[in-house]
Formats: sequence, structure tokens, C-alpha cells
Amino acid sequence: MNPGPSDTFGPPTLIASDVDGTLIDDENRVSRRTIDVLAAAVDRGVDFVLATGRPPRWIAEITDQLEGTAAHVRYAVCANGAILYDVAHDRVISAATMEPDILEKLVDSAYRQLPGCGIAAERAGRSAYDAATPPFVATSGYRHAWLNPDHIEVGDDEVYTEPAVKLLVRQPDMRSDEMAARLKDAVDGLAQITFSTDNGLVELSVPDTHKASGLRRIIDVADLDASSTIAFGDMPNDVEMLTWAGRGVAMSHGHPAALAAADEITVGNNEDGVARVLERWFG
Repeated sequence: MNPGPSDTFGPPTLIASDVDGTLIDDENRVSRRTIDVLAAAVDRGVDFVLATGRPPRWIAEITDQLEGTAAHVRYAVCANGAILYDVAHDRVISAATMEPDILEKLVDSAYRQLPGCGIAAERAGRSAYDAATPPFVATSGYRHAWLNPDHIEVGDDEVYTEPAVKLLVRQPDMRSDEMAARLKDAVDGLAQITFSTDNGLVELSVPDTHKASGLRRIIDVADLDASSTIAFGDMPNDVEMLTWAGRGVAMSHGHPAALAAADEITVGNNEDGVARVLERWFG
């Protein structure tokens, strides 16, 4: 890992950024400085793609802040790479889903390895607000990891009756890295395991599904210029993306796994870490 700027990389043709803990500050705001530098990059023909663990229905909170500026977002890689989302047309392009039989095995493994855990499933509709598909179902007593819970409580066996892009395992009394370590062998070959927060939540998806795989697919689908790609992130669910990108940049407060995967470390999300790097070329 090189902790400083590169003299040989850039300017980027594609910017991929994680959202929480990276692009937005702790108040869920995209700073004016960040908006301005992204607008300057997009004005010069650079594509800007969100790469996040968020589902499509949580993307508007970010893109609405960019409305009326040049820093528009055409595409987002959601659910840690499982969903490709056309932001401009509110359309799910594709979704990598786990089938009910696999979900049932994963639930059984979670209950064995993490007694007392809560289980939830994220499902993919045709758009961010597809009323025909309940997007987030959870077992009784599931304690949401975020401040904006929007899950529907169902019976334990109903969590895995429909295909899902993510299975979420929640144990607030444990650290996420400990949970992932306990589950690793039990889910090996059945699911990709990662986490985006340290507060007792791990996320399972189709094997080899992550932000890097999602970005590769959206590049092909949308014919984006990825000849010089820069990516920003802060957590283990960003590791594959940071490693894959031509220049991987981790936030200074990031998880050790993200810091180790990055080519460069910038300042934190509350200090305009993304903007400070991009201003080398678009300031």
C-alpha cells in the first residue's frame, strides 16, 4: 500500500464511490466541496458511479442532493454488487439472487453459529419502489442496524421463501468481524460474506458478488470508459473494489481491511476526503 498520491495515475475516466462513511458525512450530506469537484469531473466526460451496500430505494437520498448540478449519477451498483440500478430511469437492470434452498441453508448455519441472531432478507424488484415486491423482510425481534428501519416482520421460515440479493444476519451484542469469522467456514461455497458496519451485522450474497463484480458488469452494460478507474471506500465490503480499481483510496477512519487494500489513504468523510483527492485533476 502506498499512503500518498501517485504521480503516474490519472486523470480518472471513471469514479466509483462508496456512500456511507465515504461520500457523505456523518449527517448523510454530500458536501458542497464534493458536489463541485464531482460536477467538474462529469463536465469533462468522467462517469460517476455509486457503489454501495444500500438498496436502490435508499439511493435517492444521495442523488437528490446532486439534483440541479452537473454531478449527476446515471448508474449505481447496489446491495454490495448484487443489483445494477439505472438511476436515471428508476430501473433495476439486473439482480444476482440466492434461491430459497440456499437461503434456508444459510439461515440454519447462522442460527447454529450465532445463537439468538436476527435474520433479514433484501429482495429485488423491478425498480426502487416496486410495490409488488416487499423489499426487506425480517424475523420477529430483528433489531435494525440503521436509523431508518423499513423492514416487514414475517415468520422465520418466510424470510427465505423468495429469492433474495442479500441475507442479513444481526447480532447487536457482537462485533461484525467476529460474526463473519464464526460464519466463514459454515457458508463457504454458498455465499459471499462481508460487512459494512462494525455494530453486529454481516451480509451474505451470491458467491463472488461484490462491488468490483458489480462495477465490471455495469461497465460492460453501459459501455463506460474504465481505462483509468478510481474508487473510494472505508469498509470490508469495499475491499474487492479498492483492489480492482486502478487507484483504490481508503478513508483514514476506515476498517483495517480497507486500509490494507488501498493504494492511498485520504482524510475522513467529514473532512471531504473524496473531494481532496479528486481536486488533483478537477479542482
